[in-house]
Amino acid sequence: MSEEVLGVIKEQIQENPILLYMKGSPQAPQCGFSAQTIQCMVACGQRFAYVDILSNPEIRATLPSYADWPTFPQLWVDGELVGGCDIISEMFEAGELQTLLEQTSAKFAQEE
Repeated sequence: MSEEVLGVIKEQIQENPILLYMKGSPQAPQCGFSAQTIQCMVACGQRFAYVDILSNPEIRATLPSYADWPTFPQLWVDGELVGGCDIISEMFEAGELQTLLEQTSAKFAQEE
């Protein structure tokens, strides 16, 4: 595992309160799981950052072992891994995702 790539991942997670590692972009997801996750995220109405792992193969190779989570997409909120598509979808259906994203956005808006 490259220390340089690990540094980039840690920096991305630290600098972005809501960060989605996905295949493709929110406008053009490259897999069904990423597309489903984006639908949930967009429906919550909060701004979030994303990293396209298809155009960042080093991150794609390194993140699963760093996160101890083997699949993509991966949603990170306030420095913590929330989970992948199934967890995000379940949280969205239960109304938990919107609450989490709203609280995180509000928290970081106050800190700016």
